[in-house]
Amino acid sequence: MQPVLETYAPDGFDLWPVAKVQSFAFLPLSGELSPAEVGTALMRIADCNDIDPDGDRPPRPANPLDSFLHGLLTFDNLFAAGGLRVTDNSTGVTFLPGCCDGLEDWRDWHQFVDEGSLLGFGHDPVSPIAERFGDTVRLTVNAEQSDSPVIELSVAELRHLLAGAERDLADFLALAVDWASKLLPGHCAAVTAALARVLDLPASAMSPEP
Repeated sequence: MQPVLETYAPDGFDLWPVAKVQSFAFLPLSGELSPAEVGTALMRIADCNDIDPDGDRPPRPANPLDSFLHGLLTFDNLFAAGGLRVTDNSTGVTFLPGCCDGLEDWRDWHQFVDEGSLLGFGHDPVSPIAERFGDTVRLTVNAEQSDSPVIELSVAELRHLLAGAERDLADFLALAVDWASKLLPGHCAAVTAALARVLDLPASAMSPEP
């Protein structure tokens, strides 16, 4: 299980260095990313929230950098396109995030494990769903198809995978703190606090352990 961020080709983006990526691909988040990949992740998360202010938020600044970061730093409810990706290495089946449950909602998986109610991630034409049957979890890649590939695993295994995904997110956040201190020194504290909120991580995850 990997936390992933949906990306697109950053044509013309020049506010900080970013990596070359494919559009509509998924970038796994972890502590193993290069500085350019961290820049790509931050660019994508900021872009997800780059929406013109309404009456409840301050006006957009004129400076290009401040303008681009404005939504990330002023929205109460932040969004990040992506989620948790699950791959069954024995069959090659991959369960991808849907459009209705972004990376900011990754803790919904914990509620699903605890309560067992169906968890949906998208809608027609692709509807990934997670279901629990006793101690077994079934991940259906596309519930719109009667013959959709599925992944089955135990509840205990899913809990273990979720713990690993949380470590990956915490490691990514620690990496982003270091990145922002060098690339965005004037915005480091605000940007990393916003990242912690969108990743639903505690403030203690914002810096590496000594």
